[in-house]
Amino acid sequence: MGLDSRQQRAFSTLTDQEIDQMMSLGEHRKIQTGEYFVREGDVCKYAAYITSGVMRSFYYSSDREEITYCFRFAGDFVTAYSSFIFQNETPENIQSITDCELILFRKQDVDKLQESDIKWMRFFKMLAEQEYLYMEKRIFLLQRESAEHRYLDLLNNHPEYLKQIPLSQIASYLGITQRHLSRIRKQISI
Repeated sequence: MGLDSRQQRAFSTLTDQEIDQMMSLGEHRKIQTGEYFVREGDVCKYAAYITSGVMRSFYYSSDREEITYCFRFAGDFVTAYSSFIFQNETPENIQSITDCELILFRKQDVDKLQESDIKWMRFFKMLAEQEYLYMEKRIFLLQRESAEHRYLDLLNNHPEYLKQIPLSQIASYLGITQRHLSRIRKQISI
Protein backbone atom coordinates (compact mmCIF):
# COMPACT_ATOMS: atom_id res chain seq x y z
CA MET A 1 0.00 0.00 0.00
CA GLY A 2 1.63 3.30 -1.09
CA LEU A 3 0.92 5.84 1.65
CA ASP A 4 1.67 9.56 1.77
CA SER A 5 2.94 11.22 4.96
CA ARG A 6 -0.51 12.00 6.39
CA GLN A 7 -1.68 8.42 5.81
CA GLN A 8 1.55 7.01 7.24
CA ARG A 9 0.87 9.00 10.42
CA ALA A 10 -2.63 7.48 10.73
CA PHE A 11 -1.45 3.96 9.92
CA SER A 12 1.54 4.31 12.29
CA THR A 13 -0.88 3.94 15.20
CA LEU A 14 -1.47 0.35 14.07
CA THR A 15 0.76 -2.71 13.89
CA ASP A 16 1.17 -4.62 10.61
CA GLN A 17 -1.02 -7.34 12.11
CA GLU A 18 -3.79 -4.81 12.87
CA ILE A 19 -3.59 -3.36 9.36
CA ASP A 20 -3.85 -6.92 7.98
CA GLN A 21 -6.87 -7.47 10.26
CA MET A 22 -8.56 -4.39 8.83
CA MET A 23 -7.72 -5.31 5.24
CA SER A 24 -9.10 -8.82 5.78
CA LEU A 25 -12.48 -7.22 6.54
CA GLY A 26 -12.41 -5.34 3.26
CA GLU A 27 -14.08 -6.43 0.06
CA HIS A 28 -12.10 -5.86 -3.14
CA ARG A 29 -14.15 -4.31 -5.91
CA LYS A 30 -13.43 -2.89 -9.35
CA ILE A 31 -15.62 -0.16 -10.74
CA GLN A 32 -15.61 1.17 -14.27
CA THR A 33 -15.20 4.74 -15.44
CA GLY A 34 -18.43 6.66 -14.79
CA GLU A 35 -19.78 4.15 -12.27
CA TYR A 36 -21.15 5.52 -9.01
CA PHE A 37 -19.89 4.57 -5.57
CA VAL A 38 -22.90 6.34 -4.03
CA ARG A 39 -25.68 8.53 -5.45
CA GLU A 40 -27.60 11.44 -4.02
CA GLY A 41 -30.46 10.09 -1.89
CA ASP A 42 -28.71 6.81 -1.06
CA VAL A 43 -27.48 5.82 2.38
CA CYS A 44 -23.71 5.25 2.21
CA LYS A 45 -22.97 1.84 3.71
CA TYR A 46 -19.25 1.72 2.86
CA ALA A 47 -16.00 3.59 3.21
CA ALA A 48 -13.44 2.65 0.57
CA TYR A 49 -9.70 2.72 0.22
CA ILE A 50 -8.75 3.53 -3.39
CA THR A 51 -5.93 1.24 -4.52
CA SER A 52 -5.97 2.61 -8.08
CA GLY A 53 -7.87 5.24 -10.05
CA VAL A 54 -9.51 8.61 -9.52
CA MET A 55 -12.93 9.45 -8.09
CA ARG A 56 -14.84 12.67 -7.67
CA SER A 57 -17.50 13.90 -5.27
CA PHE A 58 -20.12 16.27 -6.61
CA TYR A 59 -23.56 17.63 -5.90
CA TYR A 60 -26.19 19.43 -7.95
CA SER A 61 -26.77 23.13 -7.51
CA SER A 62 -30.31 24.50 -7.32
CA ASP A 63 -30.05 24.91 -11.12
CA ARG A 64 -29.16 21.19 -11.37
CA GLU A 65 -25.61 22.05 -12.43
CA GLU A 66 -22.95 19.55 -11.33
CA ILE A 67 -20.54 21.06 -8.80
CA THR A 68 -17.38 18.98 -8.30
CA TYR A 69 -16.01 19.69 -4.86
CA CYS A 70 -13.54 16.89 -4.28
CA PHE A 71 -11.21 14.53 -6.11
CA ARG A 72 -9.87 11.38 -4.49
CA PHE A 73 -6.85 9.49 -5.76
CA ALA A 74 -5.10 6.15 -5.25
CA GLY A 75 -4.06 5.93 -1.61
CA ASP A 76 -7.05 7.95 -0.36
CA PHE A 77 -10.11 6.86 1.56
CA VAL A 78 -13.48 7.90 0.14
CA THR A 79 -17.01 7.89 1.54
CA ALA A 80 -20.07 10.11 1.77
CA TYR A 81 -18.89 10.99 5.25
CA SER A 82 -22.01 12.28 7.03
CA SER A 83 -24.19 9.60 5.44
CA PHE A 84 -21.71 6.89 6.43
CA ILE A 85 -21.50 8.12 10.04
CA PHE A 86 -25.20 8.81 10.63
CA GLN A 87 -26.67 6.34 8.10
CA ASN A 88 -28.90 8.97 6.53
CA GLU A 89 -29.45 9.93 2.89
CA THR A 90 -26.54 11.66 1.24
CA PRO A 91 -26.82 14.90 -0.76
CA GLU A 92 -23.69 14.01 -2.76
CA ASN A 93 -22.63 11.72 -5.56
CA ILE A 94 -19.31 9.88 -5.69
CA GLN A 95 -18.35 8.70 -9.16
CA SER A 96 -15.28 7.09 -10.72
CA ILE A 97 -13.44 9.24 -13.26
CA THR A 98 -11.24 6.31 -14.28
CA ASP A 99 -11.45 2.59 -13.77
CA CYS A 100 -10.88 2.13 -10.02
CA GLU A 101 -9.94 -0.64 -7.67
CA LEU A 102 -11.32 -0.25 -4.17
CA ILE A 103 -11.25 -2.02 -0.85
CA LEU A 104 -14.70 -1.54 0.70
CA PHE A 105 -15.31 -1.48 4.43
CA ARG A 106 -18.83 -1.92 5.77
CA LYS A 107 -20.10 0.50 8.41
CA GLN A 108 -20.75 -2.39 10.84
CA ASP A 109 -17.15 -3.61 10.52
CA VAL A 110 -15.71 -0.13 11.11
CA ASP A 111 -17.92 0.25 14.20
CA LYS A 112 -16.83 -3.16 15.55
CA LEU A 113 -13.17 -2.30 15.07
CA GLN A 114 -13.60 0.97 16.94
CA GLU A 115 -15.35 -0.80 19.81
CA SER A 116 -12.69 -3.54 20.00
CA ASP A 117 -9.61 -1.43 20.84
CA ILE A 118 -8.73 2.20 21.56
CA LYS A 119 -6.10 2.04 18.79
CA TRP A 120 -8.85 1.74 16.19
CA MET A 121 -10.68 4.70 17.64
CA ARG A 122 -7.45 6.74 17.40
CA PHE A 123 -6.90 5.56 13.84
CA PHE A 124 -10.38 6.57 12.67
CA LYS A 125 -10.12 9.83 14.61
CA MET A 126 -6.90 10.64 12.73
CA LEU A 127 -8.61 9.89 9.41
CA ALA A 128 -11.49 12.20 10.37
CA GLU A 129 -9.03 14.93 11.37
CA GLN A 130 -7.22 14.58 8.06
CA GLU A 131 -10.52 14.90 6.21
CA TYR A 132 -11.33 18.04 8.19
CA LEU A 133 -7.92 19.54 7.38
CA TYR A 134 -8.34 18.68 3.70
CA MET A 135 -11.73 20.43 3.59
CA GLU A 136 -10.38 23.42 5.53
CA LYS A 137 -7.52 23.78 3.02
CA ARG A 138 -10.02 23.49 0.18
CA ILE A 139 -12.20 26.28 1.63
CA PHE A 140 -9.18 28.53 2.17
CA LEU A 141 -8.01 27.94 -1.40
CA LEU A 142 -11.45 28.77 -2.79
CA GLN A 143 -11.91 31.89 -0.70
CA ARG A 144 -8.39 33.30 -0.53
CA GLU A 145 -6.50 32.24 -3.65
CA SER A 146 -6.82 33.02 -7.32
CA ALA A 147 -8.08 30.43 -9.78
CA GLU A 148 -4.54 30.21 -11.17
CA HIS A 149 -3.16 29.43 -7.71
CA ARG A 150 -5.87 26.77 -7.16
CA TYR A 151 -5.01 25.17 -10.50
CA LEU A 152 -1.28 25.20 -9.69
CA ASP A 153 -2.03 23.57 -6.32
CA LEU A 154 -3.86 20.74 -8.09
CA LEU A 155 -1.11 20.53 -10.74
CA ASN A 156 1.67 20.38 -8.12
CA ASN A 157 -0.07 17.80 -5.93
CA HIS A 158 -1.51 15.47 -8.59
CA PRO A 159 0.10 16.12 -12.00
CA GLU A 160 -0.18 12.46 -13.02
CA TYR A 161 -3.98 12.57 -12.79
CA LEU A 162 -4.80 15.89 -14.43
CA LYS A 163 -4.84 14.38 -17.92
CA GLN A 164 -7.41 11.83 -16.77
CA ILE A 165 -9.89 14.34 -15.34
CA PRO A 166 -12.26 16.02 -17.83
CA LEU A 167 -11.69 19.79 -18.09
CA SER A 168 -15.32 20.49 -17.20
CA GLN A 169 -14.82 18.73 -13.84
CA ILE A 170 -11.53 20.52 -13.15
CA ALA A 171 -13.17 23.88 -13.93
CA SER A 172 -16.09 23.04 -11.63
CA TYR A 173 -13.68 22.00 -8.87
CA LEU A 174 -11.79 25.30 -9.25
CA GLY A 175 -15.03 27.31 -9.29
CA ILE A 176 -14.42 28.76 -12.77
CA THR A 177 -15.66 28.31 -16.33
CA GLN A 178 -13.96 26.00 -18.80
CA ARG A 179 -13.00 29.04 -20.85
CA HIS A 180 -11.22 30.60 -17.85
CA LEU A 181 -9.46 27.29 -17.21
CA SER A 182 -8.25 27.22 -20.82
CA ARG A 183 -6.75 30.71 -20.41
CA ILE A 184 -4.99 29.67 -17.20
CA ARG A 185 -3.59 26.52 -18.79
CA LYS A 186 -2.36 28.51 -21.78
CA GLN A 187 -0.62 31.06 -19.51
CA ILE A 188 1.05 28.35 -17.45
CA SER A 189 2.37 26.46 -20.48
CA ILE A 190 4.05 29.60 -21.88
